[in-house]
Amino acid sequence: MPIPAPNLYPPFNILRLSHVEYRVTDLARSRAFWVDTLGLQVTGEEPGRVYLRAMEERGHHCVTLVEAAEPSVGVLGFKVFDESELDKAAAWFARQGLPVAWVESPFITRAFRTRDPFGIPLEFYARMERLAPIHQKYALYRGVKPLRIDHFNMFASDVDASVAFYNSIGFRVTEYTEDSESGRCWAAWMHRKGGVHDVAFTNGRGPRLHHTAFWVPTPLNIIDLLDLMATTGYVANIERGPGRHGISNAFFLYVRDPDGHRIEIYCSDYQTVDPDLEPIRWDLKDPQRQTLWGAPAPRSWFEEGSVFERAELVASALTAQPIVAP
Repeated sequence: MPIPAPNLYPPFNILRLSHVEYRVTDLARSRAFWVDTLGLQVTGEEPGRVYLRAMEERGHHCVTLVEAAEPSVGVLGFKVFDESELDKAAAWFARQGLPVAWVESPFITRAFRTRDPFGIPLEFYARMERLAPIHQKYALYRGVKPLRIDHFNMFASDVDASVAFYNSIGFRVTEYTEDSESGRCWAAWMHRKGGVHDVAFTNGRGPRLHHTAFWVPTPLNIIDLLDLMATTGYVANIERGPGRHGISNAFFLYVRDPDGHRIEIYCSDYQTVDPDLEPIRWDLKDPQRQTLWGAPAPRSWFEEGSVFERAELVASALTAQPIVAP
């Protein structure tokens, strides 16, 4: 299917992705990994819950860790331009017949939760509690020195349908992978904030969260993290990389937290602000689309992901697959 034309005047104005809520089975263990190894900053703690932010962020949190019996993902959060846009968003989702529930979300002024047509739980808000800047407090920098949350990548049972829906609310395609035999989209990268993506969709049993990515200053930060993980008991949590993607041109590393949630550490993509920027097409059989250089992705990278709470999984009808390492 053809990539839809950019929707430059969507029904409401999403600024960017904002936050993710992870369910974890051992909060102390997860806190140690996310804080001491990855280097996120604790901004709040209460029984059964820890809030984290990255170094450049002024919002209260970009990650919430919630203790639970089983690992999963509670919600993906997005920030809209202002309170009037938040009301427009709620009204729009209601008109689509999708659930809209106004919630008391900690450290957020007003928020509603909904689900996209495929079951992904979403939260929208306009104002989160602001914290003092810490990006020049270099004594706080630890681990991989994460600067900001960058994107979500989801497994989708129908990538074309996911692209069409997110295009309808203003996300624009920057790059995509197409299966030449069927003409269908196998994966797509879509943005609001002017990078390569805020959200991406990859063909597979879905909906599931493939990974959350964090932007770091340089590739050397990634090398430092590898040294740290290899000598602090986390060498088995290194899943893929380092390497460079063809799509996005990003230098990358994928690691898994203690519950198996996948995290990408990421830098060096490019600006996509121009509204008439044409999407870049990649063929599914081109191995450099996912690895410009570096070791091929392992099978786990194509098959494993974090489930969303109360989302029904659907198998993809698109059976085409790229070349997968043993």
